[in-house]
Amino acid sequence: MAAQSLHEVHFPNESRAYREARNELLLAEHELRQQLERVAVQRRALPLGGELKEDYLFEEVGPLTQGAPTAKQVKFSGLFGDKQTLIVYTFMYGPEMEDACPSCTSILDGLDGESQHANQRVSFVVVAKSPPARILAHARKRGWTDLRLLSSEKNAYNTDYRGENEKQQQRPALNVFTRRDGKIFHTYCTELMFVPADPGQDPRHVDLIWPVWSLFDLTPDGRDDWRPQLKY
Repeated sequence: MAAQSLHEVHFPNESRAYREARNELLLAEHELRQQLERVAVQRRALPLGGELKEDYLFEEVGPLTQGAPTAKQVKFSGLFGDKQTLIVYTFMYGPEMEDACPSCTSILDGLDGESQHANQRVSFVVVAKSPPARILAHARKRGWTDLRLLSSEKNAYNTDYRGENEKQQQRPALNVFTRRDGKIFHTYCTELMFVPADPGQDPRHVDLIWPVWSLFDLTPDGRDDWRPQLKY
């Protein structure tokens, strides 16, 4: 039996077998879209998490484009600006790492362009454990211009909010915080990284902000075993 059709659009020279299979896939994609919204609603309905452990002091990295490096100190509470929501992405670039994480770099290559849009609604920052000079050198090498980059070298943010493990090995993590009545609360972390991955898969906990995988998932070959690199 042919799958139910959700529209009447066809493409040149497609076969009946293709259209029937595509209709079946379209039903699955429609269901996935609905499921994504159900999960988003559930995420937004979470009660407040714990109050911020401490008002961490960071060193802000800049300027990204040119000029002498600066390392201005800024407290966590000062990262919100005029927004009520703060998104913090923890970037895998610890002081003991020879190079920055290629996967995190791939993510941030895309978010550098998106950050100007995101910051219209929320405050978005990126934290790494390395000293400010190392972070700045990597940012300039990548051509980043709009990311707000912070060094957590001298505080415990990465440890407290799961950007590194007990062995001080760095992890990619995205955390969300909100201000309510003068206090700051944690609301979300990409905790899927703590759940055992399905066979043959990575944790995929930050895939929703990593567009390259979505591109590959649309192709006949899929993701395969490809991985981002700092150089090609």
